[in-house]
Amino acid sequence: MGLSIVRLRELYERPHIRKLTRYSMVSVISTIVSQGSLFITFGVLRLWSAVPANVFANALATVPSYYLDRWWVWGKSGKSHLLKEVIPFWTMSFAGMALSMWTVWLASRWSVDHHYAHLLEAVFVNGANLFAFAVLWLVKFFLINKMFHVSPVVEDSEEQPVVDLA
Repeated sequence: MGLSIVRLRELYERPHIRKLTRYSMVSVISTIVSQGSLFITFGVLRLWSAVPANVFANALATVPSYYLDRWWVWGKSGKSHLLKEVIPFWTMSFAGMALSMWTVWLASRWSVDHHYAHLLEAVFVNGANLFAFAVLWLVKFFLINKMFHVSPVVEDSEEQPVVDLA
């Protein structure tokens, strides 16, 4: 039989499952932003060739991804730490972008070499972008988990009581 609603809720209450679920949801949002902007800038408007449009789309998607991952997934608030959070996150994003640029270039080149219509080339380019980031998705989860690490005591508790010392 399938999982009951109660069992799903129990699974979601586990800190790592909740974190993985939220991370997945942020990835969906980031994917929608990157895929949408890539298809619009390359496939529809033809503003740039495949690789520059891909760089733009992924840089654009990285901004909400960083803030949603930091705040909603890992529960961090306040000012970001440049060396411990911002630079590692953007470094991982640029590493993913480099892989994505290569796969997008291959897909575009292949499409042009085979004389496919621009719309079909755009579909292949979007697929290549999606493939590259799917490969890196799980690796990034574990690396970001270390970067935004929150103590297990805070992760396991529901709401921390607010103590007014004034």
